[in-house]
Amino acid sequence: ERAAINAPIQGTAADIIKRAMIRISKTMIEKEVKSKMILQIHDELVFEVPDDEIEEMKNIVVSNMESAALPLVNFKVPLKVDTKISNSWDCA
Repeated sequence: ERAAINAPIQGTAADIIKRAMIRISKTMIEKEVKSKMILQIHDELVFEVPDDEIEEMKNIVVSNMESAALPLVNFKVPLKVDTKISNSWDCA
């Protein structure tokens, strides 16, 4: 029974992260940043970002991830995104 309930939730989450990745990628191309999206793990994205693009990339990632479900799904609770900056993925 539990798997039947979980599947739609997992499917929606997968769709949202894919939409976020597409939006982020398009924005990165438009803004001509040097940063690279290098890895996706479940609901997390990992980027390689030059120091001079950190703030710009934080804005790009947060705005695109938080709005990725719209207009398909309008959740009652907003999607919030946390960002972490580190010199290695292991430390993030």
